Amino acid sequence: MAGKLIVFEGVEGCGKTTQMQLCSQWLESLGVSLIVTREPGGTELGCDLRRLLLEKSANKPVGEVTELLLYAADRAQHIEQELKPNLAIGKFILCDRYTDSTIAYQGYGRGLSISIINQLNYIATGGLESDLTIWLDVDPEEGLARKCQGEAALDRIEQETIAFHRLVQQGYSELAKFYNSRIVRVDGSLSQEVVQNNIQQILSDRFFS
Repeated sequence: MAGKLIVFEGVEGCGKTTQMQLCSQWLESLGVSLIVTREPGGTELGCDLRRLLLEKSANKPVGEVTELLLYAADRAQHIEQELKPNLAIGKFILCDRYTDSTIAYQGYGRGLSISIINQLNYIATGGLESDLTIWLDVDPEEGLARKCQGEAALDRIEQETIAFHRLVQQGYSELAKFYNSRIVRVDGSLSQEVVQNNIQQILSDRFFS
């Protein structure tokens, strides 16, 4: 079977990490060879970039264009080091965030040029698109409330204003309408079990029917 790139997207606290873990266990039970990765931070270089991007520093804020370029650099390294080689040997890849995140966060959230973001995404990916993107649709307030219940401190992006997170959510909604054959909406407000069952059904219909 050819390799497949399956991306999980959504606002903060939408449940991506949990659902990816459950999905990974299910696919492995079917005998599917896979890797689980993320952006930013899917490579050694990416881990350093992730720290720079997500650590909060009042004295040394990250500029919006700088942020965009760092995400593009992380993605370019990730593509060459992890995604392309694993797809070439037929592995399924479950990836936490990809190009749609940059459009939603830096485009809609920050208000940067979508046209420039699309160009940077193309440069970084060489045109590699996901075979399927699962958009876990959760109200931003609900997602942030989930994050606040956790033990870990909120990172720089999570600490943005609710207005910012609403713009990000709007971005995902618009992307899902425009790329409706690639992006599939899943109601992330339902129970973990129901959400996972819905994801498994989508993957079964798309890849195993």
